[in-house]
Amino acid sequence: MPELPEVETTVRGLRPVLEGARLALVEPRRADLRRAFPVDLRQRLTGATVTGLSRRAKYGLIDTDRGDTMIFHLGMSGRWRVDPGELLAHDHLVLETGVGRRLALHDPRRFGSVDLWPTADLATFPAFRALGPEPLGLGLTGAMLLAAFQGRRAPIKAMLLDQRIVAGLGNIYVCEALNLARIAPSRAAGRISLFRLDRLVDAVRSVLLAAIEAGGSTLRDYARPDGELGYFSKQWRVYGREGEACPACASPVRRRAEGGRSTFWCPACQRG
Repeated sequence: MPELPEVETTVRGLRPVLEGARLALVEPRRADLRRAFPVDLRQRLTGATVTGLSRRAKYGLIDTDRGDTMIFHLGMSGRWRVDPGELLAHDHLVLETGVGRRLALHDPRRFGSVDLWPTADLATFPAFRALGPEPLGLGLTGAMLLAAFQGRRAPIKAMLLDQRIVAGLGNIYVCEALNLARIAPSRAAGRISLFRLDRLVDAVRSVLLAAIEAGGSTLRDYARPDGELGYFSKQWRVYGREGEACPACASPVRRRAEGGRSTFWCPACQRG
């Protein structure tokens, strides 16, 4: 599933095409993805001008001058294609600008979603109501995590994946950040010191920024809007590297399966 860096990369790729552009065509090519397209999507957005693009957690936001924001989620296999030569069977939403640029939301598995919500009330969008702070924003600090984790026995990895605590973190980047911070993924969150949580916050930001710079990680169907593949996977420290040498100490990386996800870590570097 595309995580925060992939969505941020997508938004940055769409911005030169859409920002300031008038939407001359808005065409859903089927009734639904994971859930139905808004029934009035076409009429509310056709003729609107895009005033800005941003991201919240793993959602992309396209603001318009009509006071509506299109909120998209890429699901398991979604990506935007810019100026495709021809439309494909799984291009389920097509946008065309007044100067003839075309964008197609391509989603073979149809686990993505598209919603419309009043821009002024985005905080009330159901998926946003309980989200924690953005990991790249000022709201995420070691002190904030210390307070959130107080008395909690749950593993630190599970707590970081809880979107109510930190918005947008996913399995790949949590594994990478915990390795960089030298914290065991199974460590009880409530037993980690402020010093180590400060180091973890720095690691989270470092990993995410490096991933965004690299265009994200390509897994299965993900590609950037320009069609290029994200290459952060070439920089993974532990994720997907079971049995390979840890970059810090050369000990073999281990993997275990938990709740449908794989956890990768170095038992020598991440002891506590």
